[in-house]
Amino acid sequence: MVVSLGSIGRRHLKNLRSLRPQAQIGVLRLTAAQRGETLPGADRQFTDIDEALAFAPAAAIVCSPATTHVRVASALVDRGIPVLIEKPIAGDLAGLDDLLALAIRRGVPLMTAYNLRFLPSLREVRQIVESGAIGEVLGVRAEVGQYLPDWRPGCRYQDSVSARRDLGGGALLELSHEIDYVYWMFGMPSRVAAMGGCYGELGIEVEDMASLCLEYDRPRRLVNIHLDFLQRSVSRTCKFIGSQGTLVWNGMTDVLELYRPDSGAWSRAEVPAVPDRNAMYLDELSHFLECVEQRQAPLIDGHQGRDVLRIVEAAKESIRRRSTVEIGNDGVA
Repeated sequence: MVVSLGSIGRRHLKNLRSLRPQAQIGVLRLTAAQRGETLPGADRQFTDIDEALAFAPAAAIVCSPATTHVRVASALVDRGIPVLIEKPIAGDLAGLDDLLALAIRRGVPLMTAYNLRFLPSLREVRQIVESGAIGEVLGVRAEVGQYLPDWRPGCRYQDSVSARRDLGGGALLELSHEIDYVYWMFGMPSRVAAMGGCYGELGIEVEDMASLCLEYDRPRRLVNIHLDFLQRSVSRTCKFIGSQGTLVWNGMTDVLELYRPDSGAWSRAEVPAVPDRNAMYLDELSHFLECVEQRQAPLIDGHQGRDVLRIVEAAKESIRRRSTVEIGNDGVA
């Protein structure tokens, strides 16, 4: 079952049908808008959660606004239904620990959908970093930016989830992939300092740009992450500054560049191309379905999704306080 059919929900529905052509697939629409429309790939359409639960799906993909994730996922998990929750795992931390504990009690797989972890070029970057090819990573500079009005052609960007605080919008939540892959490679930082707000002329109520500084203690490492809704040309890059070299990843072209001090030169590598960007979404969904069938822990479980949200919350608190925020073992200090 797929909950909500925005752009990502429609992608998951199409991919689910291609991976499970004989399955009975239901769709839960949480709002009145578009109810009753013909949904290619869907066998059933539901208008409330109880009706959807009566369908007794084998698994569910929650693609509704982030502020609804905990409520919807809790109802599903309580019935023993495995859930893939679109990023971010929630709009804030309220009630999230209860959901994670419920999933453990029910023995239900709960996965957070950070699809970049399934992008071959980023997986290659992680392998290079972990191999020690550039020595100890001392600094990281990650960036992502795209002009918000270009995201979803045909609809008012001001009405989109990305632009609305009540739906969990803003650059920090919507562009949290960068925070996730830094966390995937290096774990939780010791402290976070951030600045952000509305710097463009988009007329939205959430931050259109944010800059985070994550500091690690063991080993000492400084990570800078830039997120924005303002760049007219799409950008996704990351530089890893190591004690024995430098690695640069271009997430748009899948090109990696590696500098080695022994040769004093850069080498360029292009990861074998995938058919299209949908391939990583298919791999992500295939992994989730395998976890459902084998009742195994997913690559990106709910606790990892919670950790990424903790970093986002620390950044928001830093912006409010205009100061550095320590991150303790149990959350923002």
